[in-house]
Amino acid sequence: MSHEASTPATAPEGAVAGSNVAAAGSSIVTLAEANRVWASVGLRSFGGPTAQIALMHRVLVDERRWLGEREFLDALGFCMLLPGPEAMQLATYAGWKQHGLAGGLLAGLWFVLPGALVVGTLAAIYAVFGHVSWIVAAFAGIKATVLVLVIEAMLRIGRRALTERRQVAVAAASLVSLGMLSVPYPLVVFAAGALGWSWTWKTAPEALPAHANTSVLGTLRTIAVWLAIWVLPLAAIAVVVGPAHILSQLSLFFSKLAVVTFGGAYAALGYMSQDVVTKHGWLTAGQMLDGLGLAETTPGPLILVTEFVGFVAAWQSPPQLSLLRGVLGAAVAVHATFAPCFLWIFAGAPHIARIRSLPRLQGALAAITSAVLGVILSLALWFAVHVLFARSQTLQWGPLHLLVPEIASVDPRLLALSLVSAFLLLRLRWSVHAVIGAAAALSLLLTWAA
Repeated sequence: MSHEASTPATAPEGAVAGSNVAAAGSSIVTLAEANRVWASVGLRSFGGPTAQIALMHRVLVDERRWLGEREFLDALGFCMLLPGPEAMQLATYAGWKQHGLAGGLLAGLWFVLPGALVVGTLAAIYAVFGHVSWIVAAFAGIKATVLVLVIEAMLRIGRRALTERRQVAVAAASLVSLGMLSVPYPLVVFAAGALGWSWTWKTAPEALPAHANTSVLGTLRTIAVWLAIWVLPLAAIAVVVGPAHILSQLSLFFSKLAVVTFGGAYAALGYMSQDVVTKHGWLTAGQMLDGLGLAETTPGPLILVTEFVGFVAAWQSPPQLSLLRGVLGAAVAVHATFAPCFLWIFAGAPHIARIRSLPRLQGALAAITSAVLGVILSLALWFAVHVLFARSQTLQWGPLHLLVPEIASVDPRLLALSLVSAFLLLRLRWSVHAVIGAAAALSLLLTWAA
């Protein structure tokens, strides 16, 4: 594909079968307008992938109508098949759909950079001063708002996307497989795709943007360019400082993480935490937990915890503590984590549009989308349990297991903040920004009053 900014598509997307939402509108969206929207999304993308997907659905499908319901879900299904953070990849695809390379870069960078700036700043504060309680208190209120957004979005998306019994059955099977049987996520998705291959599924013809027309040679050229953007800076670091240096080790570790962690951020966190603490000894278990807490409550992808790990690991690496080395470690982690995401999307996005025009592949995507909704629901339930309750236990019956919260451990402050957020958001129709600010302020007040 061409590596020049393309003009936005002006043709409307056709109506989508099985959806109650009209497809994306036909009005031209300027790059400046897209910039403002993606900046807004990036600044309020709290709560990890589930909440971020919910936010983008609200903005892209309901408010702006830049994507149709089915296209949004099909693109999400494709992104969840890729290694790396699915929410950031979905944003990059949506930006690419309208403005080609320029739009994809704009959306992807806005989705990552505000959170990266916040996490990097907090990592530096943490490294120098240790655990900062008032920051944790403020972000606890944001968690409560995010929980409401997640629940509301899951109900809204489920009503629109699961329009047939077979879709509901696949979503339920996905939820049980992941939440009660611990079946590997990629296996669930590929099984759904194999089942969907037999489905008959047709959508109305869709007008594709000009930059979706690319040859095999164009795709190979895209892969070569983005592979160079990803690998060459990290290779240069290894040449300058040597392969044994902490920056070179972080480059290799996070590059490997970027290509082997399927199933989204939550799948990556288990793999990363074990290796960072146990195998490499870069962080203690307590530091790792603190990093996860910061990443969960700040804007941007949850996988930005890699930035925290990169900063702290490089900062405290011998021979002496060094903030400059910490900043470089954070930069290495961010680059190695997110540069591959642009490679996957810019190489694959033109082919998503083609896949969506083939009936059998449409059926496979429809089934994968249903499975993905089961995945998102599983993550939403996990998020709710861990936000509202201090303790939970896993009940076991042979191969089945179920995460059950201890009712007595409910956090009354977070429960109250969630109810207030729900009232402000759903009843009074406050903006998401206003509710997040109010919840953070209330959480601080409650903490200081205690």
